[in-house]
Amino acid sequence: MGSRVSREDFEWVYTDQPHADRRREILAKYPEIKSLMKPDPNLIWIIIMMVLTQLAAFYLVKDLDWKWVIFWAYAFGSCINHSMTLAIHEIAHNSAFGNRKAMWNRWFGMFANLPIGIPYSISFKRYHMDHHRYLGADGVDVDIPTDFEGWFFCTTFRKFIWVILQPLFYAFRPLFINPKPLTYLEVINTVAQVTFNILIYYFLGIKSLVYMLAASLLGLGLHPISGHFIAEHYMFLKGHETYSYYGPLNLLTFNVGYHNEHHDFPNIPGKNLPLVRKIAAEYYDNLPHYNSWIKVLYDFVMDDTISPYSRMKRQRKGEMVLE
Repeated sequence: MGSRVSREDFEWVYTDQPHADRRREILAKYPEIKSLMKPDPNLIWIIIMMVLTQLAAFYLVKDLDWKWVIFWAYAFGSCINHSMTLAIHEIAHNSAFGNRKAMWNRWFGMFANLPIGIPYSISFKRYHMDHHRYLGADGVDVDIPTDFEGWFFCTTFRKFIWVILQPLFYAFRPLFINPKPLTYLEVINTVAQVTFNILIYYFLGIKSLVYMLAASLLGLGLHPISGHFIAEHYMFLKGHETYSYYGPLNLLTFNVGYHNEHHDFPNIPGKNLPLVRKIAAEYYDNLPHYNSWIKVLYDFVMDDTISPYSRMKRQRKGEMVLE
């Protein structure tokens, strides 16, 4: 067993933004990449079909035994609901209707939110924009675990529990790190979601409601797709803070695995990120990357030198314009 990891092992103060630097270089060399900065209308139809698929699943599980409700929540519903959170990630970047129809994206995000069961879309948009503008900024980027998480979840067993509880930490961490005043869109998101949940319970029953919520909790916790939470920014190699994943699960996650490409060009829809890598191959092919999110989860839990501390943090500098 290795020694216990401390914050000092991983905390450096950086003021540079490597993604911005690489973006400038790539655009200077390959200006044709600007043609990829356009909305993806197919995203709209894919999301509508995903919502309808989960509605059908809610109906199909309503009379099953409880063991089968939970089984299908993990085996099927978890994949749909986790994929839907990444669809909401696309919508947060205005990839459905474009920047000129920003509010259309917000309303559509609330629609996509419905099968997840927890009002999430509007708040995610606000915090995720900070993640891109101020990647790793202490007290601003709520993607970075708290000091408590790094201190407590430091052993193999505790890290395993932390992976299971990831959705709870992602939900409540912003309230401790960077709380923001409630907006009217968040109120609407909450009212719409609670109303939807009540309707599911009233017309289909408790099993359908439990299936929906369990699918979200299980799908965002100990699940192969959840490897992306750790793969994206945890420093398995010192000095590399963002990693891409080029495995098959990109098909279910709107290419969120192309994470270096995404942070370099957050206004390019996931559908086009493989083209970014293809055009500017010399900038990406030699960067460390993953081919298995399952292996990322295993290595995170089993490697004593990696913990929730294993993130690069930047000192806040100057004025920050927050959502």
